[in-house]
Amino acid sequence: MKNINIKAGLIIFFTIIFTTFIFYGYQVFFSPNILLDKQDSYLFIPTGSTFENVKDSLEKNSMLHDRLSFMFLSKLTGYTKKPKPGRYLLVSGDNNWNTIRKLYSGRQDPVKLTFNNIRLKKEFAQKMGEKFEFTETDLLEKMQDKKFLTSLNTDSSKVMCLFIPNTYELYWNISAEDFLNKMYHYYDKFWTEARKDKAKKIGLTEQQTYILASIVEEETKQADEISAVARVYINRLNCGMKLQADPTVRFAVGDFSLRRIYSGHLAVNSPYNTYKYSGLPPGPICLPTIRTIDSTLAASEHAYLFFCVDISKPGYHKFTKTFGEHVGVANQYRLNLNKRKIK
Repeated sequence: MKNINIKAGLIIFFTIIFTTFIFYGYQVFFSPNILLDKQDSYLFIPTGSTFENVKDSLEKNSMLHDRLSFMFLSKLTGYTKKPKPGRYLLVSGDNNWNTIRKLYSGRQDPVKLTFNNIRLKKEFAQKMGEKFEFTETDLLEKMQDKKFLTSLNTDSSKVMCLFIPNTYELYWNISAEDFLNKMYHYYDKFWTEARKDKAKKIGLTEQQTYILASIVEEETKQADEISAVARVYINRLNCGMKLQADPTVRFAVGDFSLRRIYSGHLAVNSPYNTYKYSGLPPGPICLPTIRTIDSTLAASEHAYLFFCVDISKPGYHKFTKTFGEHVGVANQYRLNLNKRKIK
């Protein structure tokens, strides 16, 4: 009888131990342990980080409910040995198992990148440096690296032509060099044989088309006159006229708020000043939209050489064939600016 009681006691004891172990194991693996102020948040793990760095980041941002259980399972799974860098979306209320499995596999969440309304290389590099692990300086250095840019069939003045405004998905820890390689890949994909053929028909290369489209982008936002504005500049190029595009002067001066262009602005000695220098500027003056690039490629056929803001139709332009006609329209526009006291 005594032996039976001992056996029964041992069975109960080990059952309790086993049950406790199972319960604690379940808690460690599957109980909610990600504690976030928001519904979800990102954990950034820089290249070269150790597990201590990861733990410090989680603790600093108060992302864990139970630090010890996370540490225990991380060690058990081998995650502590070599954390993988990246940007990881953590979901509030998620458990250790899901979180550690994601981090262990390096299954990071890509950055959805959209860019537009950018004019300068420095501005572009700054915006990208805010979104990725590489810095503004890292990207600017690569955008000036002659040898590297040669591999992308471009140079420092035309490197901005690589950036087709669109939405892309890239990993946060991508290097500046790989970022530019990716942009070149998307650029090359954008320039289909059909688009290349259209560029040849208007007498331009892909990069020249992009540069011209950047000027057109700054001239008009009206979809139904983009191709007409583009043709004016193509007509000027074809007959040897200077482009005389006001947006290029603003770019040369560095003041994009200018409403009126004066003789002092026109005298600025810059290759981007198309009143002073013939042909296209050496690089784009902004990142034109795909719509503007395609409308430039499909430039409408006409014989106009001039255009000026149409005061009777705000946002649009009047197109003229002769300089005399243009002067008449331009004088009306100047009088309108004077009347509105715009300097």
